[in-house]
Amino acid sequence: MRFTPQFLDELRARLSVSEVVGKRVKLKKAGREWKGLSPFQQEKTPSFYVNDQKGFYHDFSSGKHGDIITFVMETDGLPFAEAVERLASMAGLPLPAVTPDSARQEQRRRTLHDVMELAAKFFAETLASRVGAKARGYLADRAISPATQLQFRLGYAPPPPERFALKEHLGKLGVSVDDMIETGLLVAGDDIPVPYDRFRDRVMFPITDMRGRVIAFGGRALEKDVPAKYLNSPETPLFHKGDNLYNHQTARKATHDGSALIVVEGYVDVIAMVTSGFPGAVAPLGTALTENQLALLWKMADEPILCFDGDRAGQKAAYRAADLALPFLAPGKSLRFALLPEGQDPDDLARSGGRGAIEEVIAAARPLADMIWSRELEGGNFATPERRAALEARIKELSNGIRDEVVRRYYRQDLAERLQRTFAPEGGRGGFVGRGNFRPGAGGRPFQPRGAGQPNRFGGQGFASQGRRGAPGPTVLPSGPYQAASPQLAASPIMRGQRSAISRREALILQILINHPWLLHDHLEEVAALELAHPEAHKLRAGIIAAFANDHHHSPDPGEQAEKMRADIEKGGFSQLLQRVEGGITTAAVWGAREGAARDDVLATWHQLVALHRQYHSLLRELKDAELALGEDPSEANLAWLRDVKARIGEVDGTEALIEGFGELSGRFQKSV
Repeated sequence: MRFTPQFLDELRARLSVSEVVGKRVKLKKAGREWKGLSPFQQEKTPSFYVNDQKGFYHDFSSGKHGDIITFVMETDGLPFAEAVERLASMAGLPLPAVTPDSARQEQRRRTLHDVMELAAKFFAETLASRVGAKARGYLADRAISPATQLQFRLGYAPPPPERFALKEHLGKLGVSVDDMIETGLLVAGDDIPVPYDRFRDRVMFPITDMRGRVIAFGGRALEKDVPAKYLNSPETPLFHKGDNLYNHQTARKATHDGSALIVVEGYVDVIAMVTSGFPGAVAPLGTALTENQLALLWKMADEPILCFDGDRAGQKAAYRAADLALPFLAPGKSLRFALLPEGQDPDDLARSGGRGAIEEVIAAARPLADMIWSRELEGGNFATPERRAALEARIKELSNGIRDEVVRRYYRQDLAERLQRTFAPEGGRGGFVGRGNFRPGAGGRPFQPRGAGQPNRFGGQGFASQGRRGAPGPTVLPSGPYQAASPQLAASPIMRGQRSAISRREALILQILINHPWLLHDHLEEVAALELAHPEAHKLRAGIIAAFANDHHHSPDPGEQAEKMRADIEKGGFSQLLQRVEGGITTAAVWGAREGAARDDVLATWHQLVALHRQYHSLLRELKDAELALGEDPSEANLAWLRDVKARIGEVDGTEALIEGFGELSGRFQKSV
């Protein structure tokens, strides 16, 4: 029997090396690896190592090295085919049917991989072309640099009225329409006389398999009035969305090298995490987390961190993932949950607070048991014994769903202790005891949860009315989503950023582009790459770049360009942002940013603004490094460094004032343009 590479990859994905080797060798955890005595020759000191992330074992005593298939062949003396059959049985993986078409099917799969690679190159080339200006603007607005675009092989599918751009391109390269349909690149059907491109006017995110081969695409729409903001490839012979993860190949290596495995919700979130210094970030592919994806995560890390948006939808996603994982928990295998500040996703947090803000959220990640407990208590009223008994019954039912006996026993113990701590009356008498029974309180004292009236971990005043005596109030828990953010993070500028005003410098940069759109002809890439601190400045920049794509902004009359730019921005729904920008400019003396300014003054002001803006952001990054260094080592040298950076920031603020009044006396206005 000939086994296809796809089948063998699936077999290796389902069985970890330690699981297979552990049936013959007693293994002990040694850092990120396992070690034990050699199964190939006698020894007293362990020299046999297993690495699940890399998928191989190595025996230093004999020099033997291989994967799960090699191990079974070596230890059991089996030929290749029988070793594969035995492992497939262990993994519960059906053997591929033996048909005369097997070889042709494998060749067919290789052909489809080639088609997807050609499509990825086409999308990347389109992004880099003039047609891709709007898409490059969107990516710049999301702080995705050109280098990052290349790293993730991002692309762009041409906009309407083009419906056959990819189809025609691949056709010229000899790709058949049938191949394009089978890979999901074209939309076809009995009611569609002419198949057409599936992806149009979308930023394209290639999805790869564990070998780095493109197997599918995700497309993000650039227009608002489309049925689906994100569109993924359909199920194909190459792609099954529930069996793959975005950035899986890169994350597997990163987690082996020590990076945390962090699961986020979307493509842009993954890219934001990776560029912020978290290379072990992955995402499901347009679906809730599946069993197969959970198995892939646990092959990379014992406790992956699931990072969800801080809104109600993110909380529900976290609860679904917790329910999915419970039955499959095993000793050492679990999940942790990090909920972001409400209203922000990983991309927002990365842009507003950088690596430090993300680290703080990740550090506050909660164990799976905490998540289950919070979900069961959320918004509940447990003022009566019957309601508390119902809670106990639900928790017992959840624990019973855990298949591993040892983990199940510890979950029962942990949750029973939580019940006891939460509902035991003061003094510890008469409350819940280890076996799950409630006993009447001593001396007839009414029930009151421990800690009533005292600040609790939910931020409220206990679970009952204040006071130590008298009738207790109803036991009601807060209904809002848990926020995995420390008080320091909640009070930091990161959280206040969306409510703060746009800085004057950023407002001037946006104003000069609105009043002088001709700058974008030569400075589009520079504009797209600028770091903007305020989220609304990001949005308005994207609107400016999108408006610039309209042909009428290429008019020879600068005044007409400015008028049309402003009209397009207001038509795009940015009127309020425009007002906020104008409100952020506290001086009218920067003539170069105003309408009617001379071309030379505009260019001089632009270069000055951009230079100061870049210098300021560079100093902010250095300031953060200096503060961290001083915190770790309060030496005179680090203190001097911090003072020097602050002094240079002050100099930038002083230099910025020189912009005011530039061109005021030049006498050069529109006539010199």
